[in-house]
Amino acid sequence: MTVHPASPPEAPAEAAGLLARIALRDAAALSSLYDLTASAVHGVCRRILRDASDAEEAAGDVFLQVWQKASRFDPARGDALTWLLTLARSRAIDRLRARGAARRHETGFDETYDAPSTDPGPEMRTSLAQRAALVRGALADLPAEQRQALELAYFEGLTHAEIAERLAQPLGTAKSRIRLALAHLRRTLEPGTEGGIA
Repeated sequence: MTVHPASPPEAPAEAAGLLARIALRDAAALSSLYDLTASAVHGVCRRILRDASDAEEAAGDVFLQVWQKASRFDPARGDALTWLLTLARSRAIDRLRARGAARRHETGFDETYDAPSTDPGPEMRTSLAQRAALVRGALADLPAEQRQALELAYFEGLTHAEIAERLAQPLGTAKSRIRLALAHLRRTLEPGTEGGIA
């Protein structure tokens, strides 16, 4: 089990500045925010979900939401790190509820015949399938070394230092490959771009 260290004490102030830049569509700021807060965000998701894969996906959802909605952060209502951790808690709870709904769906017909369906409708299933295909396609377009570094970070929960050690690379190289991969995914999947997620 990977232990993610807590964010440094200066994280809230630095994160607030980065969120302001992200609201202006500064991709480098998102990468810096990820470096600064990913451990804390992942930690919240992991504590709630108790599953590394689910926690990584929930943490990824948080940073996607930050990219899309950074302008909604209001420093008058609290610090940036608290806002991020609140997003992490919400995404993790959403995923936990979805997991519970999936388990309930697997119970026998006799036990659930009068319960309302929690299954997404045909339009939602089609939309989710299209999004999944776009993400798979964007990942497939990455150079192998970037994809490998990103998969180790997101799917195995490794820190940048652990990725560098696993791949026998300098730490800066591992970080750069993850940043480049994330930037490519953002460009490819951003709403309004060709092939982007609507």
